[in-house]
Amino acid sequence: MSVRFDTLSDAAAWYRAWLSEAALPLWAGAGVDPVGGLFQETLSLEGRPVEAPRRARAQARQVFVFAQAAQAGYGGRWLTVAQTGWARFVAAYRRPDGLFRNRVAADGTPLDSEADNYEQAFVLLAMAALQAADPAVSFEAQARGVLDALQDRRVAGGGYRENGPHPFQANWHMHLFESTLAWELIGGGAWRTFSDEVAELAMGKFIDPATGALREFFDEQWRALEGEGGLVEPGHQFEWAWLLDRWGRSRGDDRALAAARRLFEAGLKGVDPVREVAVNALWDDFSVRDGSARLWPQTEHLKAAVVLGDEAQALRAARGLAQYLDAPARGIWRDKLRADGTFMDEPAPATSFYHLMVAIQALTDAVA
Repeated sequence: MSVRFDTLSDAAAWYRAWLSEAALPLWAGAGVDPVGGLFQETLSLEGRPVEAPRRARAQARQVFVFAQAAQAGYGGRWLTVAQTGWARFVAAYRRPDGLFRNRVAADGTPLDSEADNYEQAFVLLAMAALQAADPAVSFEAQARGVLDALQDRRVAGGGYRENGPHPFQANWHMHLFESTLAWELIGGGAWRTFSDEVAELAMGKFIDPATGALREFFDEQWRALEGEGGLVEPGHQFEWAWLLDRWGRSRGDDRALAAARRLFEAGLKGVDPVREVAVNALWDDFSVRDGSARLWPQTEHLKAAVVLGDEAQALRAARGLAQYLDAPARGIWRDKLRADGTFMDEPAPATSFYHLMVAIQALTDAVA
């Protein structure tokens, strides 16, 4: 499929039609397990469930998607999908300490007793979206409870230690940043402290002052790892650029706005002009490390381009993303584009819907 948008308004209309007519109905139907009620982890390219362990991030992201759809005017029925999904998620995933376990089986049987920070960030985002869509129900105390339960993971130099092989990483902090910024809009100034801490950590530690690029992995002193650890992901350059631009505008902080601009320019170094896609990874000298291109960096490319780029750059990003939506079932997406320009035939991960939802909303806002 080759979609040639003449204007950003054309692109926004095309994406909104795809979302409202196909993606939301499909994932609210086939994307929900009729027995246990949890969201499906994946759907086939033909739109049928493919059984897989249910990750907390997938459940929380789907709650966010449907709550956001209701708030954005796609229809009140999507809020019911979000609220029902949330109730089932809480019943299956919440631990006694208030955090949410990483994975369960289709019937809700726990498969992983750990509660990674990354998963909790999306729990916070889901709660913010639920409250924004229905202010009559407050989730703020629950959200603060999640943050309180993470305090024993604090690091002396700022930020938090993550579980797993990369305890000192930028990625989970990025999603915490996204969530606290969402809470600022509905929960007031108490959330500003959390957002400000992550923004300062990003500008002071995560971003290489020489290149302006965001690094991914660090030692316990927040010094960037080199060599094999010196990963630069174009998608995350765009994602952090979009977030720091939002934070910088809200604070009137020129440092953040300048950092966002440099991040956007770093991300553009990872865009393949032939396929019109952001590749998965670069080395720290900006040479290509992984020329394959997953779907999610394309959504981040689009979000950043409509805010920090010109119309030609934004249209290129919109075209690049659109090719991933050419699947046998409308409302499904392809996830991995190989370096040779062919897609892998594999199920569509539910987790990508969150990326698509936010990108489409950013595009819509840009042309409003």
